[in-house]
Amino acid sequence: MRFFGLTVDLNRLVTCPVNTCFVVSITLLLLVGKSNLTQAQAVSKPVPPVVNQPLVSKVKSTKGLVALWDFKEPSGQSRQAIGTADFPLAETGGPVPRYSEGPLSGYSAGFGKGAYLSLPNARTGALNIHGAKQGVTVVAWVNWSGERTGFVGGMWNEYQDGGKRQYGLFVSLPYYNGKDQVCGHVSKTGKPTPPFPYSIDYSASKQTVPANEWVCIAFTYDGKAIKSYLNGVFEARPAELIDHTRGMAGYPNGLTQTKNPYYFPDGIGNNGSDFTVGAVLLKSGMGNLFTGKIGGLAVFDRALSATELTRLVR
Repeated sequence: MRFFGLTVDLNRLVTCPVNTCFVVSITLLLLVGKSNLTQAQAVSKPVPPVVNQPLVSKVKSTKGLVALWDFKEPSGQSRQAIGTADFPLAETGGPVPRYSEGPLSGYSAGFGKGAYLSLPNARTGALNIHGAKQGVTVVAWVNWSGERTGFVGGMWNEYQDGGKRQYGLFVSLPYYNGKDQVCGHVSKTGKPTPPFPYSIDYSASKQTVPANEWVCIAFTYDGKAIKSYLNGVFEARPAELIDHTRGMAGYPNGLTQTKNPYYFPDGIGNNGSDFTVGAVLLKSGMGNLFTGKIGGLAVFDRALSATELTRLVR
């Protein structure tokens, strides 16, 4: 009989001297123990995440790609983009942890404790998308906790110099009918929308974003209208009375409009904001903290079609 490569004659083992039997027995026990230890080590060894190469290839081959971050870098390192430049996003306000799950690289960045990622305006380059008829698309693969308003990514600053809003992707902007929905924000002036205290110019998906589930969220802007998508699907919303608008100057009965699509022919201003992921600057400091994981973020310098966005879901 063979045990782990060692041939043992059981007939001889039965009649062998006691000392010899003892040595053989100990040897067999050691071999069995070594085998069990090797198996245990194999089980406990971490399995590296699998890159979703087909999805990454689809994003990279889509016309108009400016940047794609897959968040594979460990905490402590800047997050590098694929696209027209590497656009390194620096950890700001603390470390941004890396998790071993995500729909692109198999990794994701975790947010919600105050830390975020940023790129100074002077280094935004092709990310500084603006113009009267300029289009933009922001796509993200997120796992949102379901808590509070969350800024995903873009060039958006609500306080400095009266506001440097430009374009940005949010989850849940409840003040103007966007609770728990995908919201795409665009601004021409960078300021609040007169006569309202905040910017009202954003689309909001008809569908709500599920909590604690990986989804693809996106918005597009073609110079005329903003559209919000969930998992590659656009659903139109009928005209509705917008919350917190009744009694405002010029709107005694409130403002009625559609939120998806949201009509906005003004264009995108060149307003000087940094590019941030996971938070924006408010009067009270960095806020609108996204809570959850972001596994991918892509920016395009045109409005993608519904067909193109469907391809990028998975």
